[in-house]
Amino acid sequence: QVQLVESGGGLVQAGGSLRLSCAASGRSFSFYAMGWFRQAPGKERDFVAAIYWSGGSTYYADSVKGRFTISRDDAKNTVYLQMNSLKPEDTAVYYCAPKTRARRIDDLSAYDYWGQGTQVTVSS
Repeated sequence: QVQLVESGGGLVQAGGSLRLSCAASGRSFSFYAMGWFRQAPGKERDFVAAIYWSGGSTYYADSVKGRFTISRDDAKNTVYLQMNSLKPEDTAVYYCAPKTRARRIDDLSAYDYWGQGTQVTVSS
């Protein structure tokens, strides 16, 4: 079993920044990648960013490219999401999860062991 704990969310004004953390614990961590998704009220959970454990390749949704940066700390089994130039439309609950299936990097069904999420609210 894998446990994930997201943190770092909060309330920030438009144009501000936040850094989210996703700490993993439990069984040996050897998944394809780690991803961040977000879900706004009444909407589906959407892909935000992902990073492969091997090689460190990163992928981003078009809506966050150039503003968000995903990174990882292997020693701490932690993945980060640095969010800059935040917009009100970035408001959502942000979730992290490991990619356990060989599907598209932005495919929700490729991920398992979801954390509890962390709320990000961007005011205008």
